[in-house]
Amino acid sequence: MKKQIYKLFLSVLLIAVAACSSDEPDYNRSVITPGNTERTEFDSWLEANFVNPYNIAFKYRYEDIESDFDYYVVPADYNKAIKLAHLVKYLCVETYNEVAGVDFTCEYFPKMFFTIGEWEYKNNGTFILGTAEGGRKILLAGVNDLDRYIQNANMLNHYYFKTIHHEFTHILNQTKPIPTDFQLVTGNGYVADSWSEEPFNQIYLSRGFISSYAQHSYQEDFAEMMSIYITNDEASWENMLKGADSESLALIQQKLDIVKSYMSTSFGIDLDVLRNTLQRRQNEVFSGKVDLEDLTVK
Repeated sequence: MKKQIYKLFLSVLLIAVAACSSDEPDYNRSVITPGNTERTEFDSWLEANFVNPYNIAFKYRYEDIESDFDYYVVPADYNKAIKLAHLVKYLCVETYNEVAGVDFTCEYFPKMFFTIGEWEYKNNGTFILGTAEGGRKILLAGVNDLDRYIQNANMLNHYYFKTIHHEFTHILNQTKPIPTDFQLVTGNGYVADSWSEEPFNQIYLSRGFISSYAQHSYQEDFAEMMSIYITNDEASWENMLKGADSESLALIQQKLDIVKSYMSTSFGIDLDVLRNTLQRRQNEVFSGKVDLEDLTVK
């Protein structure tokens, strides 16, 4: 009996030793296995049109590390992401190329676009269209709704391209600070998160602001002034200001003049030339000049 117990103990000991020895790390084999993501035509097109010329990553696959865990989000639809990438290239990247030069785009334009399919909804009834982070990244939300607005310039600008220009303005402001003069024009009028509540969401023009959101802070006011101005032609801009009285018009014009001066002195960009160029390119998109589904690498 003792001999059998001894043999059993010896067998267990040998198994334990073998198990321990198998736990020794194999330094020639990584425990991290690469993903099985298949390279697509879109990846090749992005490499040729974003990565190689500008070192810009356009991320259309969902990555949790790039997402905000405070919101429920979904991945961007592949085909809609293709269309959006074409639009970003033609209406944003190449617009700044034409007006300010490729060197400007390479130096200042964000190095990453990360797309998600849905908007980021907040508990106050508003939702986030996009964000800028650290001067290097722009989040673009709502990609899966793109087809709903792609034939309407006003809606396309409202939900997507005003957002890009707005967030890019923040990036420029992180490089060259907003002039103090701008902060003082309507300095007592900023209401933080109350911008979406009554009465502020109704009376912003009479208070000297171009949009309801511009009342949040002087930083958002500056970005709204620039992005709304360049994404609207002259007639649309004038129509937008019809609800403002002479005093509030003077405040808005004073802030616009500061924005124009800032862009000219800081970056050598004439804001009216930028607007006219963007409007022309936008018309070219709607006339069918740009094939939003073409993935040919030229």
